Amino acid sequence: MKDATDVRDVPPGAAADPDGGYARGLGSRQIQMIAIGGAIGTGLFLGAGRAIHQAGPSLIVMYAVAGVAVFAIMRALGELLTYRPVSGSFADYAREFLGPFAGYVTGWTYWLMWTVTGMAEVTAAATYLDYWWPQIPQWTAAAGFLLLLFAANLISVKLFGEVEF
Repeated sequence: MKDATDVRDVPPGAAADPDGGYARGLGSRQIQMIAIGGAIGTGLFLGAGRAIHQAGPSLIVMYAVAGVAVFAIMRALGELLTYRPVSGSFADYAREFLGPFAGYVTGWTYWLMWTVTGMAEVTAAATYLDYWWPQIPQWTAAAGFLLLLFAANLISVKLFGEVEF
């Protein structure tokens, strides 16, 4: 088993950079707020309100059960990270322990999940905007939010962190 910072894997003439050329661009407060916002999400209030209205308060118990499952998964990922730190994502763990196909499928499934989630969040934000300004078409507001996030991502990591904060 080789270490993630093993210099024998570095091509001749290249510098052995243990960080892989990456630098931290977000502060602790930005990362914490992005994590909280990602856990809560814009669509959670929109979807949960309708679901609680239909199913009643027992839905809160189901959210708690799902939260325990997610906690267990995140705890397991934390253990993997402690055992074998990598600069990639958890798809690298799937690739290492289950094979290249599992890593490939995991990575693309994760990308697809965030693409669908991002569109749902932008649509939920446009739905909220439609409540106050019904004369603005919902697709226009959603496209505006999407362009704003895209522009913030293109400019800099710091700006993205501030916008998300």
